[in-house]
Amino acid sequence: MPTKFTEIEDVERGKTVLRIEGTMLHDDAVLLEKIALELRAARAKNITLDLADLDFIDSESAPILKRMVAEHGFEIEGMEFFLQTMIDEAERQDRR
Repeated sequence: MPTKFTEIEDVERGKTVLRIEGTMLHDDAVLLEKIALELRAARAKNITLDLADLDFIDSESAPILKRMVAEHGFEIEGMEFFLQTMIDEAERQDRR
């Protein structure tokens, strides 16, 4: 599934959320970083990245997401389900 970015205004929490869905490969992560930085500059407020609907992330994308948090101060949410799915899959692989 291709990567889809959706901008959502969360009025209750007073923030802009970028929901990422599908599969994230390196080029998608680079594009996400560019979009998020431009959106933050235009809105003059921080952006939260919602990864709850992300099905797959390659090993080259993870450092870009980490940089977005560490160097640019973006928030990431929705990883709990994604991480649990990865843990479950790893456990299934170990049982084989």
